[in-house]
Amino acid sequence: MIRFENVTKRYRGTKRPALADVDFEVERGEFVFLVGASGSGKSTCLRLILREDVPTKGRVAVLGRDLRSLANRKVPYFRRHIGSVFQDFRLLSTKTVFQNVAFTLQVTGSSRGFVQQAVPEALALVGLEGKEKRMPHELSGGEQQRVAIARALVNRPQVLLADEPTGNLDPATSVDIMQLLARINAGGTTIVMATHEAAFVDQMQRRVIELRDGELVRDETHGGYGDRSMIPQLVPEEERGAAATAALTAVQEVQRETESLEPLTAEMIASMKAAREAEASAESAPRPSGPRTHPIVLPEVDVAELGVADRLGLSDAADDEEVGPTS
Repeated sequence: MIRFENVTKRYRGTKRPALADVDFEVERGEFVFLVGASGSGKSTCLRLILREDVPTKGRVAVLGRDLRSLANRKVPYFRRHIGSVFQDFRLLSTKTVFQNVAFTLQVTGSSRGFVQQAVPEALALVGLEGKEKRMPHELSGGEQQRVAIARALVNRPQVLLADEPTGNLDPATSVDIMQLLARINAGGTTIVMATHEAAFVDQMQRRVIELRDGELVRDETHGGYGDRSMIPQLVPEEERGAAATAALTAVQEVQRETESLEPLTAEMIASMKAAREAEASAESAPRPSGPRTHPIVLPEVDVAELGVADRLGLSDAADDEEVGPTS
């Protein structure tokens, strides 16, 4: 169904080819993963299958047709047999779900009756019944991708190309999309999917074609993702303790302060030494005995002069003087 024969593809302004002598064949009804690091040639393979590019050298045959000899005017008719799904959905924002899916049929001249029949069937297949009148912005990311898949399938293609279809989706939604693609494949559609999702590749155990720097390095049936050395790994740094951080900050502060100081000269060192010796001799001198504080002397007070002798009972008046109430 899809055949690459010693295919090399070079782009202008690049030193190495995007694909270098790649050779493989995909049979009808297969589910094939294209894996490899970014720039390894996965997307180039999909563009060659879709006839968006032609090989620099070699031969690409799809559905029994040599795509290099296919006339440009026949390319639109050829693409009716191939569906495409991308990670950015590429929906028409001003059209409803129904209109987005129907658009593919309308541009190919399908009858109104066929459109009214095929679009609901495609939406039912991807689980979007009842959402025909929704606009794209009213849908979740997973639902938008389902619309894109329905649009790719409405023409009932023999081949479905998927370029990172789960790249913009959360993990749970990605699982739903992969299960949907597995059901579509079980119905007989050949699927070629480029992906970086190692977990899905490992779990599904389908055929895996691995590319590296444009070269085919592995073609394995029931394979896993394989080499993950090119996938960045997050390694957390060891967190410093609070005490170590505080000590480091203190050292840095001292360094900043000492950088502004003038260097010590011989005269400055001699002066500092003399000052320390003077302090030492002063501390070693004998100290006087007795209390170290001055005594507190209270002045004598004449109570009579203060005018309160009578009230305190200290006056010279006769003892038998009657004491009456005071005003």
